Amino acid sequence: QVQLVESGGGLVQPGGSLRLSCAASGSIFSLYTMGWYRQVPGQQRELVAGITSGGSRNYADSTKGRFTISRDNAKNTVDLQMNSLKPEDTAVYYCNARLRTATYWGKGTLVTVSS
Repeated sequence: QVQLVESGGGLVQPGGSLRLSCAASGSIFSLYTMGWYRQVPGQQRELVAGITSGGSRNYADSTKGRFTISRDNAKNTVDLQMNSLKPEDTAVYYCNARLRTATYWGKGTLVTVSS
């Protein structure tokens, strides 16, 4: 069982930056593929960025070049640095952990990009 707790959301102006962090419980964090997803009401949850246990990263086309995912296996955390934020980045952002058939989600943190 893994528990995930997100933090760092809030209100930011267009063009600004935010850093989200996800703290995970459990002793085998380093084995998990970690990801950040986001969801807008009425729409499907979508992948924003992912990072494997080996450190390979992938990004949604809409976030490439603006967002950076990183992990610290010693601290059991995965962060999402978001730069050049746009109004369309407004969503609830969720942390995700996957290992084989097991998937875990955090409760989400709201990011609002607005002037």
